[in-house]
Amino acid sequence: MDQPQAMLFDFSGTLMRIEPAERWVRAVTDAAGLALDDPTVAERARALIEAGAWYGAYPTYIPDHLAETYASRDLDAPHHRTCYTGLIRESGWPWPELVEPLYDRGNSAEAWLPYPDALETLREAKDRGLATALISNISFDIRPHLKHSGLLELLDAVVLSFEVGLIKPDPAIFQLACDELGVDPASAVMIGDHAADGGGSTLGIRTYYVDLLPIEERPDALISVLRDVMAS
Repeated sequence: MDQPQAMLFDFSGTLMRIEPAERWVRAVTDAAGLALDDPTVAERARALIEAGAWYGAYPTYIPDHLAETYASRDLDAPHHRTCYTGLIRESGWPWPELVEPLYDRGNSAEAWLPYPDALETLREAKDRGLATALISNISFDIRPHLKHSGLLELLDAVVLSFEVGLIKPDPAIFQLACDELGVDPASAVMIGDHAADGGGSTLGIRTYYVDLLPIEERPDALISVLRDVMAS
């Protein structure tokens, strides 16, 4: 198998992961001066997860009045806000004045954590002469998040669905990333955590998957994939 010329990465669940739901709730309620005990924070976090309002989980049910905005959430920032603030409310969140702050916290750089080997993987990819790109279905600019974690300077291209009007698994977004890198898709490898990340396979992109786990439970999956690919 020919050596790849480029490594493509998903964002959420692959290079970085949203903070735990309890920390998310605590950050916003503490800032508002609410003294919540741990069981209350855990209860509110569970409700948000079940409603799909926390980015680390998918909703099991989308209410009819949010279905349209959910479908287009990663192409349009206002739809994304409407969708997720709606899901926060659907969870039974009891503080109406903190719906928007909770949503905004989820989009902030401080709320996103890199996987332990993300930086090492990107550095090694660059050291091996590979071009690197990130492809994400997302409705807000994550470059500050990547910069905050030291990852941005190691990426040659950042392709975001809301900026380009395309969402994975559409092969066109993978082609766009390869065009930005100046490589043939057949010479690229994609690492992701969701079936949509395999949309480039029709172009010849080899796709590898890592498990969607908390960051402390997945210390070296990315670097292992990189080294396995380069050794094959």
